[in-house]
Amino acid sequence: MFKKLKEKFSNSYTVVQYKKIWPYVKPYKTRALISLLIAIPLGGLDAVIAWSLKPFMDSVLIEKSVASATYVPLIIISFTFVQALLGYVSTYLNTWVGTKITHNLQTDMFKKLVNFDSKFFDCMQSGQIFVRFSSDVNLACGGLINNVKTFTVRFFSSVSLIFVLFYHSWQLALVAITALVFALYPLTTYRRRIKRFTKQSVAESGVLTTHYSESFAGNKLISSYNLQNSQVSSFVDSIKVLFRLTMKMTQRTAFLPSAMTFCVSFGIAIIIWYGSFLIVNNELTGGEFVSFIAALIMLYNPIKRIGNNFASVQNSLLAMERIFEILEQEPEIKDSENAKDLKEFKKSIEFKNVCFEYEEDKPVLKNINIKADIGKITAFVGNSGGGKSTVVNLLPRFYDVKSGEVLIDGENIKGFSLGSLRDKISIVLQDNFLFAGTIKDNITLGKDYEEEKLQLALKSACLDEFICSLDEGLDTQVGERGVLLSGGQKQRISIARAFLKDAPIVILDEATSALDNKSEKVVQQAMEKLMRGRTVFVIAHRLSTIVNADNIVVINDGEIVEEGTHKQLVDKPNGAYAVLHAMQGK
Repeated sequence: MFKKLKEKFSNSYTVVQYKKIWPYVKPYKTRALISLLIAIPLGGLDAVIAWSLKPFMDSVLIEKSVASATYVPLIIISFTFVQALLGYVSTYLNTWVGTKITHNLQTDMFKKLVNFDSKFFDCMQSGQIFVRFSSDVNLACGGLINNVKTFTVRFFSSVSLIFVLFYHSWQLALVAITALVFALYPLTTYRRRIKRFTKQSVAESGVLTTHYSESFAGNKLISSYNLQNSQVSSFVDSIKVLFRLTMKMTQRTAFLPSAMTFCVSFGIAIIIWYGSFLIVNNELTGGEFVSFIAALIMLYNPIKRIGNNFASVQNSLLAMERIFEILEQEPEIKDSENAKDLKEFKKSIEFKNVCFEYEEDKPVLKNINIKADIGKITAFVGNSGGGKSTVVNLLPRFYDVKSGEVLIDGENIKGFSLGSLRDKISIVLQDNFLFAGTIKDNITLGKDYEEEKLQLALKSACLDEFICSLDEGLDTQVGERGVLLSGGQKQRISIARAFLKDAPIVILDEATSALDNKSEKVVQQAMEKLMRGRTVFVIAHRLSTIVNADNIVVINDGEIVEEGTHKQLVDKPNGAYAVLHAMQGK
């Protein structure tokens, strides 16, 4: 029986969560232990005040002793001073340990975030990311660490006060303990009552955060289309959902403090009635009764507050459960067990019978077969949503194929480590992301380069004249997401990144489609320099930019419909490329 109880305890929800958090506590276990040890006398000293009332009442009020009137208050002041000092030290150590654990857990969560594959981000909103990766960590660590201390203080306070109760009257103490058991029983149902609604509230809080994020990023769109009212309306709808969830949670839990208060009050009423009977029969002195009542009130008050702490602990445990759901989640795309480094690209890249789908049974690519020799330019054109970007996203393994293979020099790219594979690929997108910081930060991306190599990259990307025109040069701030720069300037910064990386494979995903003619001309010039001597995959919107491509692949609705050089495809009567070329010509 004891073995089963032990297994049940070791597998209990709370114990499992604390086992998971232990590796984060372990480096600071000494300070954490000192903080908890200090909490023992911190709680136990509560009993001194209650106990001291007995000699005070009996000696001063009954025996009229002046000496007791002097030393009892001094004892209370002395012990209270010690308690205050211990409370400060405990709080300081507790905050130090809790903050360290929180920061370490936040770091691990952020490492997990940046290593997730693209599919994870496709399914998450920015607000959900913030709540799950930041708010939950603060709630879990802050709530648990602080409440462990609080529970420790109140536990030993309760134990010492219960000792005082039994010291004065075991009969009254049994009544008090019985009332406590009934008062605490409703808490056993708390977690079950709040779990579902807490999960929904977290999701809806993520939606609210997304509203803030979108309002920041899309402020110009909101203003230009007069979307203020619709945005506010959408926000209010989310607020209403959150309000309903909050009220449902309150309906299921608000009675708990009231039930505890009733049980406690009922117990106090019985104790006063029975205590009066004992005093009348000379089985209890007035001093003992006053001391007992003081200890009981001091015991019941923290017990009632434990209800609130218990609720906080349960919310923290649920937050921790969500945290470890993420920490234990493995990215779908990762290195294989025997992955090796891709040291050199020598011959060709081949897509062999490649099929892919984002959602089950909704194919995006169907039997794609393409071969690109080293140093050649392969261009992709076709209808919007036809799968052009998906093809090139498979090469750096942002996604993995459902069937078929992507080969480099005849070897499946899944056999290479992700780091070495992506080191061989530079990417320039249509909407390139810039970090908040300087131009130099966004070109070097935190790596050290020789000044000569950096200047060559700037010149090759046609950025040198622009940089020279700036008062702060490369140290000019770009703003969040590069908001202080034009589209062409951001594109050239992205191209400069690619020059510095000097990877043998380059992906250009509609890199000029959003630019005006003047900017496109400058960016196209920079791109032509970047493509020299490299194996290039170009997704083109404007066919004039791919006339010199070695191979043009027309993809419509996930299938290759044509393939060849510009001349071969233009000369094909009623061919898909020829029709598209004629339309753009007009």
